[in-house]
Amino acid sequence: MSIFVEIRDLSKEFRSPEGGRHAVLTDVNLEIKQGEFISLIGHSGCGKSTLLNIVAGLEKASRGQVLVDGQLVKRPGRDRMMMFQNYSLLPWLTAWENVAIAVDKAMSHKSKAERHRIVATYLEMVGLKDAARKKPRQLSGGMKQRVALARALAIKPKLLLLDEPFGALDALTRSSLQIELMQICEQNHITAIMVTHDVDEALLLSDRVVMLNTAASISVGQILHVPFTRPRIATQMIDSPDYSALRHELLQFLHQQHQARYLVPNYT
Repeated sequence: MSIFVEIRDLSKEFRSPEGGRHAVLTDVNLEIKQGEFISLIGHSGCGKSTLLNIVAGLEKASRGQVLVDGQLVKRPGRDRMMMFQNYSLLPWLTAWENVAIAVDKAMSHKSKAERHRIVATYLEMVGLKDAARKKPRQLSGGMKQRVALARALAIKPKLLLLDEPFGALDALTRSSLQIELMQICEQNHITAIMVTHDVDEALLLSDRVVMLNTAASISVGQILHVPFTRPRIATQMIDSPDYSALRHELLQFLHQQHQARYLVPNYT
């Protein structure tokens, strides 16, 4: 697989109320292959969401650059789609209309019939065929996040960006959506970067887990390769001795970073 996302010498600083500057990210370097699923994990304040926002084009880096498919990221674009924890649905529109509004804008060159087919395909993909005409207030938290996922995937972005998408959901719903997301990404060869605090979520979904440190210079601490073949079966993974060893390594890294996490302001 070819290199699809390149993060080169990326740094981000914010000005403090006192007039000084706080480094949130320092000299981050990362290469992501096409079709790879990467998780960013670390304590609060280690710059995970800031890094994701820079890749999305929602924030500017202080130094360094991000390239997606060889193109320099300067601003948001339809080649990258962001999915947030809070759904970001328009409450006066139905599930269908929330997906359709994104498809209509991104694919205005396609016929109305083709855009209709795309919306129907992705709502069915996330299991919402029968709830397409319901408004967000009529949907559970898990169903709302399925709408958000359908909307993100329907415009066929080159890169899917996920900022703790399941963090607000109950454990059962979260587990179900993790498996659905994993299957959709596997079947469609989607390149994805996800921010998470959940060690098990990171291991289940990822090809590699990028662990950000919380030292004075926040950067990539370690990168953990997750060797399980795809398609993955969650119950088989969890029972594997290899899974236990990987989980221990992740938790040990987070524990080692615990004392340093308050040295950096929380800008994520």
